[in-house]
Amino acid sequence: MTATNPRTPASNPVRAAVHLDLRKDVALLTAALIDINSVSGNEKVLADAVEHALRRLPQLELVRDGDSIIARTNLGRAERVILAGHLDTVPLPVTEGSLGTVPSYWPSGAPGEGILYGRGATDMKGGVAVQLALAATMFDAGAEPDKDVTFVFYDHEEVEAVKSGLGRLVRNHGSMLGGDFAILLEPTDGTVEGGCNGTIRFEATTRGEAAHSARAWMGSNAIHAAAPILARLAAYEPQTVAVDGLDYRESLNAVKIHGGTAGNVIPDACVVEINYRFAPDKSPDAAEAVVRELLDGFDVVRTDSAAGARPGLTHPAAASFVAAVGAEPKPKYGWTDVARFSELGIPAVNFGPGDALLAHKDNEHVEADAIRECLRALRTWLGA
Repeated sequence: MTATNPRTPASNPVRAAVHLDLRKDVALLTAALIDINSVSGNEKVLADAVEHALRRLPQLELVRDGDSIIARTNLGRAERVILAGHLDTVPLPVTEGSLGTVPSYWPSGAPGEGILYGRGATDMKGGVAVQLALAATMFDAGAEPDKDVTFVFYDHEEVEAVKSGLGRLVRNHGSMLGGDFAILLEPTDGTVEGGCNGTIRFEATTRGEAAHSARAWMGSNAIHAAAPILARLAAYEPQTVAVDGLDYRESLNAVKIHGGTAGNVIPDACVVEINYRFAPDKSPDAAEAVVRELLDGFDVVRTDSAAGARPGLTHPAAASFVAAVGAEPKPKYGWTDVARFSELGIPAVNFGPGDALLAHKDNEHVEADAIRECLRALRTWLGA
């Protein structure tokens, strides 16, 4: 669907909603969340609003750390599940007239109907709205969930891992993050996506000797020396690896190359940056071994890595959730914070409204009914 946005970011200043009505229609709640600019590093207004709304729910034990929040039931159930989502978004679009900005936008002209546009609509304020709606309504009319639930809302997911609010919660409040099963409400188009691929980055450096480009024979071209690295990467055939019943497709690519100092100088150094997305059957060390074998003879340095997560779909809680959703589970090719829960020994899956392929796009959007369906599926599974 195409739509024309009559607004521009310049003519529509960011509005900071302080009070959230968690019992309104969940699609309208999503729009209210989008209306609060929460680009990474700017989550405080949204975190304040979430905390204020949750503190009005007496059934929840609540802890805030920076702009991250944990809210838990303590019903003494035999099973505890974690529902987690990040509050931050990537930066706003800079293209004039972009639909996926702030505040939210309904092309239909009828709030709550059809498609909702705005930064975070897909990644992942629809999922956060589902969390909040569940927290507010699962005790309505005398009902109680048949599982204890821990809700986690955290900052700084869209930036470097060292800033992660979830990582900070694990360090500072790890005892409150215990559970039998975790669901990360990242966009999956309403299908369970198990585990995630790992990611690892390298720099492969070639050396040469600088010289005037008019007398190139007096030097040695480091950029030319990098050609075999690119050739090996181009010829490499990534694997598809079956892990616990799901097929994870790997990828190994050069993602950046830089070298040289001037247009008349033979370059004496060249660096090729490489990213390997590896199946969760491998550790980062095993993934590194694959790259080093492929690039044997070159100077390769590992610069960053994050382990993947096995799908964990054989766990009884995961199996019952997959059955409740009713769709065939799929693998998650990208890295998500399910890996952090996996490191804690908690099986975790991704499940949320919206198409992940729309995340971070200037026309980011989500179907209102997809948000409602996600809420329905989780409410049914929780018995709330």
